[in-house]
Parts: sequence; structure tokens; C-alpha cells
Amino acid sequence: MISQHIRRRSFITLLGGAAAWPLVVRAQQPALPVIGYLNVGEPGERQVAAFRKGLSETGYVEGRNVAIEFRWARYDGERLPELVADLIRRRVAVIATPASMPAAFAAKALTTTIPIVFSGARDPVQAGLVASLNRPGGNVTGVTSMNVDIGPKRLGLLRELVPRAARFAVLVNPTAPITDSEIADLQSAASAVGRQLDILTASTNHDIETAFANLAQKQIDALVISPNTLFGSRRAQIVTLATFHRVPVIYSDRAYTEIGGLMSYGGNLADTFRQTGIYTGRVLKGEKPADLPVMRATKFEFVINLHTARAFGLTVPPGLLAIADEVIE
Repeated sequence: MISQHIRRRSFITLLGGAAAWPLVVRAQQPALPVIGYLNVGEPGERQVAAFRKGLSETGYVEGRNVAIEFRWARYDGERLPELVADLIRRRVAVIATPASMPAAFAAKALTTTIPIVFSGARDPVQAGLVASLNRPGGNVTGVTSMNVDIGPKRLGLLRELVPRAARFAVLVNPTAPITDSEIADLQSAASAVGRQLDILTASTNHDIETAFANLAQKQIDALVISPNTLFGSRRAQIVTLATFHRVPVIYSDRAYTEIGGLMSYGGNLADTFRQTGIYTGRVLKGEKPADLPVMRATKFEFVINLHTARAFGLTVPPGLLAIADEVIE
């Protein structure tokens, strides 16, 4: 009897140990690498999906072999340092800042060891984010759409739409990096075709209202909106004001034309997010940001909102319609 009791107790003990085996195995599995995803704006499903697509092209799938910690400043730039610090405490393997150079600067200010992969509209060399496009140096690399640099192209498209316009203006945020060089390029382009270019500035929501109020006083015929985080956060306000003042405007992002803006020309944002995801995956695989050249966007899109053009009493020339990537009717 004693022998049987001992054998039964040993068997039960063995079963209990076997039941715990999966827990032990799981505990021994390495933790997933974590990406810190930092953006100065608000969550955007299409952009995040494009970033995940880029990651998947390098073999990383969220939840399977990589985790993503999302942090959104919701257009409050002062929150960026605290969000970066939070990601550093989380021990993320890399910080990605798609379409958010302010977030990249905030991350660079707080870490020189964690790799940073950015994307943005401005020249990152002129802005001081990297040493050069080919050899970024340090812990930062990424993708540039060069959206700021193609401002003269936007001015040319706007002039084709309103050829009789004599006075153009550009709305810029004076606090943004390299604003002076952006203005100089646009002034040179306007002067080359014999047109006057006025400079309107806005660094707050109230300033945007004031800038549009000045349009009528200055008798501005057409307006270029500079690529800027503030303006992107106030898209609806800007499109509404443009409609109210009936001023033809060209933007840098198709998101404006999708809500009623007249025209947009700029880098394909979805592709930029995808490329940022690809570079993030390459960094996770061990490539160093210092050795990864900053990629230039290769896809640009020109979108015309024909419904808005008709509402403004404008006839879009066949030549513009022919080169448009999309016409919204």
C-alpha cells in the first residue's frame, strides 16, 4: 500500500511539473524588439498602415516578431520631449518619426544611442538634422520628400491655372527651419516670370485668420501654402478660409484637396511612410543609421479638385488635367 501511494504521489507531481513546462518555455523566449513610433500630430490609419507595410517588406510584422509603442503629441510640440523620454524608459530599439521632423529633433536632443528614422518635407541637412544626405552620421537617418524645395513647381502650376494673376503670396510659418531659403526660392521663381510675391506669416491659429484677412487688403490673386505641421493641423480652417475669400490656393498635401482644397502637389505621403517603415526594419536588422543614406522621395502626386474649381468659376486648362494624377469631381 505504501509503495502504491508513493508511486501515485510521484505521478501527480510529475504531471504538475509537465503542466508548468509551457510557462517556463514562454518565459525563456526573447522579448520582441520594440519600435517607438513618435508623431507630432494625431493617429492616421492610412499612414500607420503604410508604415506597417514597409516594415513587412523587411520581414517584420507587428505582434509576431516586433512590437510598436505609439506616441502622439496631437499638435502640441511641447509634449515631444516628455514622449521621447517615455520611449527611452521603455527601452525601444529604434524611434521612428514618420512625417514629423519636430519629433525627430526632439528625439535627437535626448538620445545619441537609440537609432532614429525620420521622414519630413524639409532638407534635413539645411535643417541641421543630419550631416549629409549620403553619410548622415550619428544616430539619425530617414526619408525626405523635399516638399519645401518644390515650392517653385507649385507656384508654376498655380500660375498655369490662373495665368492672369499678377500678385501671388505664400503662407509660411516663420518659426520653421530654413523658412528664409524657402522664401528666397519662391521669390526667385516669381521674379523670373514677372510676378510679385507677397509673404504672409502665421505661427498660431489666430495668425492664420489674420493672414487670410490680409489677402483682400493686399489684392492677392493666388496663394501657395508652405508645407508645415501647423498648417496641416489646421487644414479644415485653411480650406474654409480659402473658400470664403475665393482665392485659388495650391497645397503640398492631397489631404487638403480631399476636403475641398483646390489643388495640391507634393510627395506621395503613403509611399514616404512605407519607406520610413523599410528603413526602420533595416535598422532593426543591424544596419547603422550613420551608414544609411537619407532617401529622397521618388513619387510625387498632383491632385485637382474640379468641383472646387467650378465653384470658384475657374476653368482648368486641359494641359493641367492631362498631367494630374487624380481629378476629384
